Amino acid sequence: MIARQSLRRQSRNLDCFTVACPRRVTSPFSIGTSDIALSRINRALPIQSWRRGLAYAADPNHGTLQNSIPQTHSAEPSQQSRADKDVPLVEDGNQTTTDPLKDETTEMSDAEILDIRHRQAKGRQIGTRVGEFYTPQSLLIHPPRPEAVTLELLLASQSHLGHSTSLWNPMNARYIYGIRQGIHIISLDVTAAHLRRACRVVSGIAERGGLILFAGTRKGQDRCVVNAAKMAKGYHLFDPWVPGALTNAHEILKKCQLKVVDEFDRDIPGHEENLAHMPPLKPDLVICLNPLENWTLLHECGINTVPTIGIIDTDANPTWVTYPIPANDDSLRCVQLIAGVLGRAAQQGNRERFQMALRGEVLYTATQLGQPRTKDTVSKEAG
Repeated sequence: MIARQSLRRQSRNLDCFTVACPRRVTSPFSIGTSDIALSRINRALPIQSWRRGLAYAADPNHGTLQNSIPQTHSAEPSQQSRADKDVPLVEDGNQTTTDPLKDETTEMSDAEILDIRHRQAKGRQIGTRVGEFYTPQSLLIHPPRPEAVTLELLLASQSHLGHSTSLWNPMNARYIYGIRQGIHIISLDVTAAHLRRACRVVSGIAERGGLILFAGTRKGQDRCVVNAAKMAKGYHLFDPWVPGALTNAHEILKKCQLKVVDEFDRDIPGHEENLAHMPPLKPDLVICLNPLENWTLLHECGINTVPTIGIIDTDANPTWVTYPIPANDDSLRCVQLIAGVLGRAAQQGNRERFQMALRGEVLYTATQLGQPRTKDTVSKEAG
């Protein structure tokens, strides 16, 4: 006689155990292939029954098991069924198992098998799925086009937050929408309009082959400055501005290397000797992301009639730059958005310039440097 019993702790200090009783297994989800199934008693038993069950567990071959549990009968037919199905018996508490659904699935119909597979397929779909999530670097890697800038995007970038009312510049009164808890709120309608105007300026200068300089010297602005300059095929500056770099360029920038390019920005060699006597080039447009720290740069640009674009907060002077963009210059996300949009505008201008060059149209005049010096010209001059 085989009996399996287990002890389980209940919530009210009462124990229950599991008694093996012969029962025909018809479910495919049973834990074994024998005719003996485990029935679990979920309600508490009296102390006498618990002790009697413990005694049966100590002596599994006790002869009075049939008398104490009338529903239990001999397990010999079950052992014969095990022998017929080649299922190993329990020996020394270790049981070697086989495929639990091997014999039951043979007795199941096709509809029941399909139902089980359908339930398994639906179970795989249970759980959390990660959908769209916020990526802060998206504005830096993939900035939007000027046409895709909306008021919601500017609001999410914190472009509307200004400084305290005690730090404001009265010349920014036309850009201020109102006051919220002692802080000036910038009008996003004005910000969007000035940003679109600055994009048209950048696109026009890039379309005519101008040099664009992006300057941002605050901490964290180096990546957006470099990416915007790459898109615009221009230059970047994230170190402090050297005073006199424009007003005294023939001394400070005399060691800078110049190169000659064609309408497709391809290098043309052979002009090294002519470039050695040329003065340093000055940018055609300067985009300053933090005008308060770079007022020297903006002052030199004004002396040399170089147009400028800058982010003007409520504490800055909008007359320092040619094309102001009222926005929050302390928010890194706002700065990345504006720099990326301006870089996209310059990229569109360069693309338009290349398409016009394919048609043979050039909107700018090239410097006359003469014919490039090649090996043939050098040999003719020597001969």
